[in-house]
Amino acid sequence: MKPVRLFVVDDHALFRRGLVSLLTDMEEFEVVGEAASGEEALRAAPSAHPDIVLLDVNMPGLSGAETLRALREAGQKMSALMLTISQDESDLVGAIMAGASGYLLKNAEPEMLRRTLLDVAEGKSVLSPEITTQVFKLMRRAQSSRSHDLISGRELDVLRCLARGLTTAQIATQLYISENTVKTHIRHVLEKMEVNNRAEAVAKAMQLGLI
Repeated sequence: MKPVRLFVVDDHALFRRGLVSLLTDMEEFEVVGEAASGEEALRAAPSAHPDIVLLDVNMPGLSGAETLRALREAGQKMSALMLTISQDESDLVGAIMAGASGYLLKNAEPEMLRRTLLDVAEGKSVLSPEITTQVFKLMRRAQSSRSHDLISGRELDVLRCLARGLTTAQIATQLYISENTVKTHIRHVLEKMEVNNRAEAVAKAMQLGLI
């Protein structure tokens, strides 16, 4: 099988050279170049024609995400794996938005790095196990934000009453509206939250932090 062509970008010389040495010893890969900065990578990577560029996230000058974005804007189609010590959410989101296929922490074992690179070469998206929990948290916050935008203030009032176990009649009395209006609000809540009944609506609202 043809080796996967790799280009390594990291401003720490000892780490970069150690990584290049490690990858060179793996028969599945061929290191076709390396760079100490994003700016250097922009000059050298295109002519090296790598399949994957490995990028540190935080570097002086251009960050890893900025470097990847610039490569994309220049028409480069290689895949990208961010290799970093950062578990910061803004770095993770920035890398994903820039088009990275993977995000792996530098404390990963060599075998994990090998498997990740092979997966990225096959077009898969890979996250370091330590990062997965943060991704789910980000997704939940995004879903909660969308739900907040969709659900009106009065519908939230109805949801809070449902969470207290109030009946339709009791909610109508509590909110000074008719029972038909309460039923309309509940129907809208079920539709917007994509649930089947009141109990599911309350459970999902609590999960998303709406109530």
